Amino acid sequence: MPTNKSPITIGITGQAGFVGTHLFNYIGLQENIERIPFEDEYFNHPEKLKTWVKQCDVIVHLAAMNRHGDPQVIYDTNLNLVKKLIEALKATSSKPHVLFSSSTQEERDNLYGKSKKDGRLLFEHWALKNNAQFTGLIIPNVFGPFGHPYYNSVVATFCHQLTHNEQPEIQVDGELKLIYVGELVSGIYDHIIAMSQEDDYASIVDEVPLKHTSTHKVSEILALLESYKENYFEKGIFPDLTNTFERNLFNTFVCYIDIKNHFPVKLTKHTDDRGSFVETVKLNSGGQISFSTTKGGITRGNHFHIRKAERFAVIKGKARIQLRKIGTEEVLNFDLDGNEPAYVDMPIWYTHNITNIGDEEVYTIFWISEFFNQDDPDTYYENV
Repeated sequence: MPTNKSPITIGITGQAGFVGTHLFNYIGLQENIERIPFEDEYFNHPEKLKTWVKQCDVIVHLAAMNRHGDPQVIYDTNLNLVKKLIEALKATSSKPHVLFSSSTQEERDNLYGKSKKDGRLLFEHWALKNNAQFTGLIIPNVFGPFGHPYYNSVVATFCHQLTHNEQPEIQVDGELKLIYVGELVSGIYDHIIAMSQEDDYASIVDEVPLKHTSTHKVSEILALLESYKENYFEKGIFPDLTNTFERNLFNTFVCYIDIKNHFPVKLTKHTDDRGSFVETVKLNSGGQISFSTTKGGITRGNHFHIRKAERFAVIKGKARIQLRKIGTEEVLNFDLDGNEPAYVDMPIWYTHNITNIGDEEVYTIFWISEFFNQDDPDTYYENV
């Protein structure tokens, strides 16, 4: 491991996948960390794979096949990925701390679970033989934003269906032990840091079960998501976000909305001889409501959140609200005019800003789901 002054270099196989994307983005927010980008094609180019492993103090092996019509293909694919990575480590005499994402399905009688168990044992053998660090992560069911429907989790499937006018169906109303992807990646990071601080870390081979953080029946999850569709998606009303699981589930749901076509949402303007009245935020949650004026040509924002929900409602003037999902290049532009009051909500992991593009001051009402806390602001600056 590097000294305390030099950054820890971390590489993630499966970087472009569901958990890989969240882990890559999360560690990018931490201090004294250098990310070593990974591309899936490296597995088919031994020299590129060798070059990559030599740069890493830590490798998190997430790349795997979860579903396929032929279970044997799943097993063979996952074992081959492990073997290729171990061969690259051996060929370069590299001894990074390797973390392997295994699954609670290890003990089930299926080839996916067997591929995870056998892969973990191969890594353990490599670590013991080469005096290296290895951690087998036993991970429960994971849910969160940007998971692939019909592939990563039933939560992803339900969220996609409800936001795309499809009707979810419960096949088996089982009880799910769940961990939110944000909780998962912070747990992985914390373990990496703890291991990096060990005085004698050689030949440490351990198995770390990452405990689930909530347990819910499938029907309970679907009922919550259906309430988000009815109240938030169709009426713009925020749910109560004081419960951690429900906040995480709501943030997950929002990220499956077709943002380009859903926003801006027009507000109802009531006008009489006294002036006008507009309801801008309806919520069953707490948080903070703010008001701002923005002069011509001025831009506010250029930051993102990873847990807070937020709404910008323009009630006077002309403004452009921009959003960009972290790790992507597409910028979404929404032009709002106070003559037709409207709002745009900010999904987590989307950097956002607002610019006055008119000839008069812009009046904006902001709602955010938490009071501002200087010690834990959940605000990360990045230009749209």
